[in-house]
Amino acid sequence: MSATRPIRILLVDDHEVVRVGLKKVLEADPQVVVAGEAATAGEAVTRAQIDRPDVVLMDIRLPDGDGIQACRDILATCPDVRVLFLTSFADDETMLAAVLAGAHGFCVKRMDVESLVQSIKRVAAGESVLDTVATQRMLEWVRGSGVSLAGPQSLSPQEQRIIALVAEGKTNKEIAQELQLSPNTVKNYLSNAFQKLQITRRAQAVALFHKPPHR
Repeated sequence: MSATRPIRILLVDDHEVVRVGLKKVLEADPQVVVAGEAATAGEAVTRAQIDRPDVVLMDIRLPDGDGIQACRDILATCPDVRVLFLTSFADDETMLAAVLAGAHGFCVKRMDVESLVQSIKRVAAGESVLDTVATQRMLEWVRGSGVSLAGPQSLSPQEQRIIALVAEGKTNKEIAQELQLSPNTVKNYLSNAFQKLQITRRAQAVALFHKPPHR
């Protein structure tokens, strides 16, 4: 991010009063500008492509779907955009799914304005931001998952490395960069790993990878 150019925000919330309030408090900071607004998941994907924001500030629950799928769709077409979820409440699996969808941060609406603005700035600067309580709950959920499927021992070393990076919340693109592979190669490794483990979702892979061994 340029030190002189303000951070462009796309606000995504189905309540107009929430968007109006957020715009007012966010634009009180000269380093932040609201570049667009959306009330649905579909609008969010379209506006992200048109407005090209630096950060999408988005609720998880939207009237035509969920923000998690919208996050995937936005990052698929606008990989340089950062997604920060702002929501009132989400269960543990939803929080984990948000991270695995590629979200760069997760905040709760009860946080104060200054903390929210700082979270936006950190996400825009390339950092990942997770609410402390949410992070702890998410990790406890993952480690305590009782998914009864085959363990990661059936995976090849490269597949295990990739699943480990998935467990850290990295996107396919980030994994490809870290392992110096093409995104398609990473996708193929994940597809093979999921088939071996008889699973279909990244969240299940993380639960399996973090599941403590039986003694």
